[in-house]
Amino acid sequence: MNFKSFWVFFRVGLTIVLRSKSLNKAKKFDKQGKIKERDAIVYDKAHGWSRELFDRILKGVKVTVKGLENLPRDRAVVLIGNHQGYLDIPLLLGFIDKPIAFIAKAEILKIPVLSTWMKLMQCTFLVRSSPRQSIEAMNEAINNVEKGYSLVIFPEGHRSKGGPMKDLKPGSFKLAYKSGAPIVPFTIDGSFRLYEENGIQPGDVTLTIHPPIYIDGMDKEQQKDIPAKVQEIVASALPPAQKPLAIEQSSAE
Repeated sequence: MNFKSFWVFFRVGLTIVLRSKSLNKAKKFDKQGKIKERDAIVYDKAHGWSRELFDRILKGVKVTVKGLENLPRDRAVVLIGNHQGYLDIPLLLGFIDKPIAFIAKAEILKIPVLSTWMKLMQCTFLVRSSPRQSIEAMNEAINNVEKGYSLVIFPEGHRSKGGPMKDLKPGSFKLAYKSGAPIVPFTIDGSFRLYEENGIQPGDVTLTIHPPIYIDGMDKEQQKDIPAKVQEIVASALPPAQKPLAIEQSSAE
């Protein structure tokens, strides 16, 4: 890690710690069952922290957001898209004007302060090596969506780091099917350049929000076509070198 990257991560950690007063207030509301008050603090601080990261801490980064009007405002949704780099999560937190949560690795629970914020955001923590826990986590995530918390899923499983987008795993869509929430595809183009290529660097990033797919009333046969459809939609906003290999080969024929 170069000095520039170290300095950015130090400042990021510091901004999280400095919000400890708000964190304690949110925890208090949580214990008291004041959910609306808790959620208001969590959304405001998570959104504000992410915007501070892109607007002030990361130098020379330009973020363009397209299609924000496609995001339903009156209900929870399941946002499904590609995953290019570590900065994808703060990107979505800062530029999607809607409270959102994530499915995260259980290892994050070992990180103090950050893990507490994520719990209050209603994030779901997954132990991939445990099938039983994975089922429990999935049920928890479905319950949270039904309560009105929008959830982000990266069905590729791993960061593409600027390479071709990986196939979206069909199993990741079960959460949307079972919750009945609309699926909102999104495309991230360029976030890998901000860190994955050579440490923290300036660059341009485009976040595209596509029209929602309403799955209410779909039978299982119709649901089978959804992963491929979402992959095609997400890939449509990527440059040729980053499209999934199967789609790029098909378009070239």
